[in-house]
Amino acid sequence: MKMRHKVLIVDDEPHIRKLIHAALARADYVTLEAATAREALDLLKQERPDISLLDLGLPDRDGLELVPLFKQHSDTTLIVVSARDATDEKVAALDLGADDYLTKPFDTDELLARVRVALRNRATRDGGAASVRAGDVEIDLLARLVRKAGQEVHLTPKEYGVLSQLAKFPGRVITHAQIMNHVWPNEHDHHVEYLRVLIRTLRQKLETDPQQPRIIGNELGIGYRLKTDAD
Repeated sequence: MKMRHKVLIVDDEPHIRKLIHAALARADYVTLEAATAREALDLLKQERPDISLLDLGLPDRDGLELVPLFKQHSDTTLIVVSARDATDEKVAALDLGADDYLTKPFDTDELLARVRVALRNRATRDGGAASVRAGDVEIDLLARLVRKAGQEVHLTPKEYGVLSQLAKFPGRVITHAQIMNHVWPNEHDHHVEYLRVLIRTLRQKLETDPQQPRIIGNELGIGYRLKTDAD
């Protein structure tokens, strides 16, 4: 089952949010909407969107002030979508941490293209791979699809979250803490047992023999490692 990407739309103009929502929905993205800075920051922490589209002219706070806060409190890819077309405004947003800048009025096809590029960059950043193969299992990080012997495998969001963390750095040991901080970012009490349960269910779904795993390896007391064909 495909895990759909989340996109946060931050704009105080309802017709702009409606326009962007319609374009993203047609492209099969999950959309979240905020009309104020406060709403945007709350959704950012609760929903952890993959991409955020930020207007700079918000009623309760200047959007430029939000750029470093977005980057500080999440790993979202931030695209500023604003009517401010002055070069110094664009440079300021990018210097503060924005990943891209699109000027209003915009073409929705260009907006979708910018989103696709941002997702490709997310999938491959920090040396990660966009697609990983381990035996007869293929993990497509860009499309958020997992296949076993060519057939799609249904994973829950948390199962996919664990697997994607391992797949971004195949062959590398990812610690328990690193995985749990990604899958349970807002929970102060992280329990390794929750992670062990997810690993067991993943092995049931992906391994030929879950009792003798050949794909998801265990580094005792440290973490887990995805064993790929390249290992």
